[in-house]
Amino acid sequence: MLHRNKLWIWWDALSPVSKAIAFASFAPLLVLNAWAISSIFGYFHSLLAIIVGASLLTFLLNYPVSYMQQHGTTRGRAAIIVFLFTISVLLAIGVTLVPLALQQAQQLVTRLPDWIDSGQRQLILLNDQIEKAGFPISLDVLADQITAPLKNQLQRLAGDILGLAVITVTSLLDLLLTLVLTFYLLQHSDRLWQSLVEWLPHQIRDPFSNTLRLSFQNFFFSQLISSTSMGFVLTVIFLTLRVPFGLLFGLSIGTMALIPFGGSVGIAIVSLLVALRDIGLGVEVLIASLIVQQIIENLIMPRILGSFTGLNPVWVFISILMGARVGGLLGVVVAVPIAVVIKSILVSLRSPHSAIIMSSDIQLAEIPAGQTSEP
Repeated sequence: MLHRNKLWIWWDALSPVSKAIAFASFAPLLVLNAWAISSIFGYFHSLLAIIVGASLLTFLLNYPVSYMQQHGTTRGRAAIIVFLFTISVLLAIGVTLVPLALQQAQQLVTRLPDWIDSGQRQLILLNDQIEKAGFPISLDVLADQITAPLKNQLQRLAGDILGLAVITVTSLLDLLLTLVLTFYLLQHSDRLWQSLVEWLPHQIRDPFSNTLRLSFQNFFFSQLISSTSMGFVLTVIFLTLRVPFGLLFGLSIGTMALIPFGGSVGIAIVSLLVALRDIGLGVEVLIASLIVQQIIENLIMPRILGSFTGLNPVWVFISILMGARVGGLLGVVVAVPIAVVIKSILVSLRSPHSAIIMSSDIQLAEIPAGQTSEP
């Protein structure tokens, strides 16, 4: 049992004025460090995206690899089997669902101007009914303010499509490099992680490693299960309701749900687009999507993985904004688990048992026996 951290004791001994002066002196350094990290992310963004993407894939695929190891398979052979199976699944999705979704996306872009005009007509009809009821409200100006910017954005989108081929080639190259790096990490990640954590002090090595692993595990498994369930269920519901481009809309919401609050944004966008064509159908889409989202996020997911962050939703939102500002989409992906680790470290500094990082703050999913500790 260790005594309370000396740094925290020193902080508690300061007067309020001294604390304010210390914080005012520390704040510019924090901003400067954030700017430096953002610049580094911007300069090495492509390389960091490949490394982080490969690390996350390795982290997820490490579970079936470890399971096969426990049943007598060598790590090298298990890594090859799991990697080839994953490639097969990705290829199957790429051959079946992706072409259909891209085809519907092209059709949606073509039909959106007509949907916008339909939305404007529906607002005008609604305005006439409101005037007949005697309410002094006019929606004509609102209709013009909505439709004009949307049409301008569509024209700009049509011009940006010309550069899609170059972006696609670059993305495919990055994806190929990510998969190659993932294959090598699957075979050697345990030794690589141990060589990295050996640089940490001995008393915090294992707690830090476990907290980092559990934070990423809970976050990514929660988001993956939630987004997959939401995408599948909503796609079936949209097809049942005969929603135009139901496959595209269901997959889009499921993909956006990989990011915290992304599912809510996707539901709002899809409901608005469908409402442009048919207000009644748009309301049905909104209600069905919200019901599915609440059931998955508030009833099913807590029973499967518990509270996977231990963070207040406000701090989750702030961490996402900071991650987006520093590292773009890559920063958004890793912002929440990193925030959980930082919170655990701060809690441990305030605790009398400062050598123990409070991974118990996170209500964890059950981990397979014999699981290695690399993130």
